[in-house]
Amino acid sequence: MADTQPLVSIILATYNERENIVDTITDIFQHVRAPVEIIVVDDNSPDETWKLVEDLDDDRVTLIRRVDTKGLASAFNRGIIESRGEIVGWMDADMCMPPAMLPYMIDRLEEYDIVVGSRYAAGGIDDREPVRVFSSRLINGLATLVLGYGIQDYDSGFVMLHRHVFDKVTLIPTGYGAYFMEFLYVARRKGLTLYEMPYRFTDRAKGVSKSAPDIVSFLKTGMGYVYRIFEARFLRSID
Repeated sequence: MADTQPLVSIILATYNERENIVDTITDIFQHVRAPVEIIVVDDNSPDETWKLVEDLDDDRVTLIRRVDTKGLASAFNRGIIESRGEIVGWMDADMCMPPAMLPYMIDRLEEYDIVVGSRYAAGGIDDREPVRVFSSRLINGLATLVLGYGIQDYDSGFVMLHRHVFDKVTLIPTGYGAYFMEFLYVARRKGLTLYEMPYRFTDRAKGVSKSAPDIVSFLKTGMGYVYRIFEARFLRSID
């Protein structure tokens, strides 16, 4: 990417990702052509993920260490506020989402307002254990049915977009992955264009999942998704 092209901002929300964070940052810089900034929003990880980021001492990396605030959606929202790029994106920091996809997603922004990395669009693969894939497909099937617009991976959480998207859509900084469903739905309802780019989503090789560490959390997260789907469709639509 030539210096005359817009700055790209990539936001990573982290909590106990010391086994993955340096590899994720390294891969982003390897695949995204300059200029690029990475904003890491860490919720005061007990494993000191934030310390590894701090020790990188790289001017292209901004660390925001939150001590009294937690949550995935609010972390991404904080990163968006602090970002400077004309192109903004966010993704997981656990190496399940390949940074090698980022340049292709950025290129597609020449035609679309939003590009989503999609596990369930034609050609995409969700390469996790069957129960996780089944539950994710079930939730996304419900979202596609209720929210519409033909989006196959409503809770992807892997996205690149133009900053002007935020002139029309505000990210609601609450919840886990369901915030993304609401964000995409409102974006399409307000006429923004969206492309789902298929990719292979792999299970994390290191660390512990934050979305479903146990069966109770798994069910609670799932119910939260269902609530947010219907809230977006029948409450946000009247805003």
